[in-house]
Amino acid sequence: MANLKEIRIRLASVQSTQKITGAMKMVSAAKLRKAQTAIQRLRPYSRKMTEILGNLATDASDDNPLSVNRGNEKVVLIAIASNKGLCGGFNSAVLKKIQHLLTNDYAEQVAKGTLQMITIGKRVSEFVQNKKIPALANYDALLESVSFEKTAQIAEELMQKFIAKEIDTVQIIYNEFKNAATQTLTVEQFLPIVPMTDKQQTVTATDYIYEPDKATLFAELLPKAMKLRLFKCLLDSLASEHGARMTAMHKATENANELTKQLNLTYNKLRQSAITNEIIEIVSGAEALG
Repeated sequence: MANLKEIRIRLASVQSTQKITGAMKMVSAAKLRKAQTAIQRLRPYSRKMTEILGNLATDASDDNPLSVNRGNEKVVLIAIASNKGLCGGFNSAVLKKIQHLLTNDYAEQVAKGTLQMITIGKRVSEFVQNKKIPALANYDALLESVSFEKTAQIAEELMQKFIAKEIDTVQIIYNEFKNAATQTLTVEQFLPIVPMTDKQQTVTATDYIYEPDKATLFAELLPKAMKLRLFKCLLDSLASEHGARMTAMHKATENANELTKQLNLTYNKLRQSAITNEIIEIVSGAEALG
């Protein structure tokens, strides 16, 4: 009977967990719809802005201070993760990529102390703190209330530091949203601006009429486009987080349901065995008295 009691306790625990994961799945699904709508609305605008800038850049990018390539002496990595866990491999993918970059691509900068990090998300902030990597800034609170204005301030500060030669390279590490079940880990160069490839220039070679001249428009639009780009990365990561958590909670709920079935089967078998043993004891006792 002790085994039956243990199974009942475990069964109650699994059922309680199942209710929690089911509720978390529903919450994540609601948040995902909102985040997915935001990134899907932003992408066409961002794509068109990139197309126009690509056309402008063919004549105007050489003289822009944000396009100057000074090497990789002073590096800033922007890592976007989440404030909470229970979202599958969402955070671990970002942390593994950071570790790879620190160990391989930027090992020299780490040794010299010329690599700094901007962290967005408690999970990545704790990782960077444990690794004792210098932190340029921490914006964990930004994930609680994502806004273009706050993101634009971060992008503006980075551009000013780049122009002032305090920074040579800025890379963004984040999860790009594909769908609820698929997130693609992405490392994207933010500064200096990467020249467009011949293939990209061919795609965006639209014959626009510009007023005023290309150089003036490029200088005016580029800072806005850079702010928009960082905001898009943040929205991508946010949608990816909710999608990963919803998928993880869905799998956890299914696993709990399967475990409940197995525990019920085991419980019924043990209970049936116990009843059979009691009947045998009763019959044996009756026969002994007879």
